[in-house]
Amino acid sequence: MTVFFIIPVLSFLYFILPKKVLAWYNLILTVLLVGISSVFSVPVILDNEIFTGNSFFTLWDSPISMSIDLLSAFFIMVINITVFTGAWFAIEYMRLYQQYSKINFSLHFFFFFWLFYSMLMVCMFPNIIAFLVAWEIMSVSSFILVIFEHKKKEVLKAGINYLVQMHIGALLLMVAFILIYNNTGNYTWNGLSAYFSQHENIPVFLLFFIGFGIKAGFVPFHTWLPHAHPAAPTHISGIMSGVMIKMGIYGILRVLFHIQSNFLEIGIIILIISAISGIAGVGTAIIQHDLKKLLAYHSIENIGIIGIGIGVGMIGIASGNNLITMLGFGGGILHVLNHSLFKSLLFYTTGSVYMNTHTRTIDHLGGLIKKMPHTAVLFLVASIAICGLPPLNGFVSEFLIYSSFAESMISLSIGLKILMMFAMLSLAVIGGLAIFCFTKAFGITFLGTARKINLETVHEVKWFTLIPQYFILVLIFAIGLFPQFWVNLFFELSRLFVHHSFVVPNRTISTISSISLYSFLFIGITIFIYVLRSISNRNKPIETTSTWGCAYNGKIDKLQYTASSYAENYAHDMDKLLNQKIHYKKINDEDIFPQERTYETHSESIIEEKLYIRISNRLQRILNRFAFFQTGKTQHYIMYMFVLLIVLIILTIFNVI
Repeated sequence: MTVFFIIPVLSFLYFILPKKVLAWYNLILTVLLVGISSVFSVPVILDNEIFTGNSFFTLWDSPISMSIDLLSAFFIMVINITVFTGAWFAIEYMRLYQQYSKINFSLHFFFFFWLFYSMLMVCMFPNIIAFLVAWEIMSVSSFILVIFEHKKKEVLKAGINYLVQMHIGALLLMVAFILIYNNTGNYTWNGLSAYFSQHENIPVFLLFFIGFGIKAGFVPFHTWLPHAHPAAPTHISGIMSGVMIKMGIYGILRVLFHIQSNFLEIGIIILIISAISGIAGVGTAIIQHDLKKLLAYHSIENIGIIGIGIGVGMIGIASGNNLITMLGFGGGILHVLNHSLFKSLLFYTTGSVYMNTHTRTIDHLGGLIKKMPHTAVLFLVASIAICGLPPLNGFVSEFLIYSSFAESMISLSIGLKILMMFAMLSLAVIGGLAIFCFTKAFGITFLGTARKINLETVHEVKWFTLIPQYFILVLIFAIGLFPQFWVNLFFELSRLFVHHSFVVPNRTISTISSISLYSFLFIGITIFIYVLRSISNRNKPIETTSTWGCAYNGKIDKLQYTASSYAENYAHDMDKLLNQKIHYKKINDEDIFPQERTYETHSESIIEEKLYIRISNRLQRILNRFAFFQTGKTQHYIMYMFVLLIVLIILTIFNVI
C-alpha cells in the first residue's frame, strides 16, 4: 500500500511541467493509479477475500487502516474504467481551451487527479473520519473542475450551487456518524451494525440516505446536477455522471449492508423515491435543448433505475425471498457499471460534437452523420444501451430488475404485489420515454440537414480520441452479448445482503444465458437483412436530389423537426408540470403585416424553482436585515471580537459553557 500514498506527491508536478504536456502527464499518472488500485482490487473480485492494510495516516496515535471488500473492489474498478477513458479523451478535448493560462490547466489536472484519488479513498477507508475527509476532498476537487470556465457567470453560479449542496449533504452525514459514534464508541463502518441493532433504523438511515442521495442525484435532491454537468468540461461531466454520483450509491449500499430492521419500510422508501426520480428525470430530459443538460437529466433517471433495483432487493430481504433480493440488488449494482459505460460514452460523443461545432444546442445541429460517422455510430449505440434495448448492456441490468418483479408477483403478499406492479410500470414508462428522448437527440443532431452550423468545417475527431470511446463500446457489447459471464459477479455482490449462501436457481441462470443466444440471433437476422438488401439494390442507380419541401421552395432546414416541435405532443398541456416557459409574442388578428418573431422554450426543475429558490430567497431577506454589521471598518470588527470575548468569559464564570 506504500506506493499508493507516494503517488499523490507526483501530482504537484502539474505546476512545474510545461502546459503542452500536462494532459499527457495526467494520462500517465491516471494509468499508474489505475494499475496500482487494480492490483489490490482484482484479486478481491476473483477470490472474494477482503484485502486490508495500513495507510500513512494516523488518528489518535493509531494508524488508519484500509480495507477493500467485494463491494469496494467493484466500485474501484468502475471508477478506474471511467476515469481512464476520461483522462484519455481530455488530451484532445482540452485543446479547445488553449487560450487559458498554464495555471488554469495545472489546477484543472491537479484536481482531476485528486478527484480520482479521493473516490478511490472513499471506497477504501473503513474509518468514518478518514471517509469524511476523502468525501470532502472529492467534493472540493469536483467543484474546482466544474468551474474551469469560471469567467462565465452561469458556470460559477452552477459551481457554487453544487458546492453548497454537497456541504449540506456532508453535514447530514457528519450528524449521522456522530450519532453512531456517541452510541457505540466505534468510528468505523462496523459501528453501524451495533447502532442499528439497538435503535430504530429509519431515522438515522434517512440522514444517510439524504446525505448520500444529494451526491447521487435522487429527486428531490437533484437540483445541482442539471446545472453542474453542462457547466463542467465534457470529460469531467462524463466522470461525474459516470462514477462520482455513484459514490452516493456506494454510501447507501454500505449503510444498507448494516441495517438490522425495518427492511420493508426502508425498501418502500427507496423504491418510491427511485421511481419518482426515474420518471421525473427522463420526463424533464425530453424537453431539453442542450445536449449536456439532456444527458444530465438522464443521470437522474438512471440513478432512479439503480434505486429501484436496490429498493426491490430490500423488500426481498424483508419478505425472506432470497431470489428477489439477488435479482434486485444484482440488477441495480450491474446498472451502476452499465450506466457508467454508456453515459460516459454519450458525454464523450457530445464533446466530440462540441469540438467541431462549438454548440450543444440541438436545434443548431443536424446532418452530422455525414461528417462524423464514427461519432454518430457511437452515440447511437450508447443511446440504444441507455434505453435498455437488446443486445446491449442496459437491457441485461433492467432484465434482472424486471425478473425480480416477476418473482415478486409469485411469492409476495397482495399489497406488495400491487406496489411491485406500479414499480414495474414506472420502469416500463422510464424505458419508453427514454426511447422517445433519444430518437429526438440522435435524429435532430445527426440526421437531416444542418440548421445553424457550417458542415463544411465539421470533420471526424482524431482516431486517438476515438480509441477510448470504442473501448467503452466493446465493454457495452461484451456485457450485452455475454451476460452469463458477468452476472455471477453481481450475484456475489447481492449475496452480501442475503447474509448467507444462497444458490440461484438453474432456471434463472438458463434464462440469463438465453439472452446471449437471442442477442446473436437478432444480430444475425439484422446482418442477413442488410446483406440481402445490399444485393437487391446492387445494380440500381443511386440518385441524389433535394428533399421534397411539400411544394415550399424556401430553406429546407426550416421544415425539419426542432427539439421543441418533436416533443410538442408530449409536452402539450403539461407546461406547468414540466415547468416549461414559452417565450413567444402571439400574432393578433389585426396584425396584417406582423413583425418577425422568435419562439423559444426552456425548462427548469419545478422543485428548485418552487421550493429551494423560495427558501434561499427568504433566507437572503432575513440575512439582509443583519447587513448593518458589515460596515467595512476595521475598528468595528475588532470591537465585535472584543465583545464576543467578554461574553465568553462571562459565560465561563457562570459555568454556562
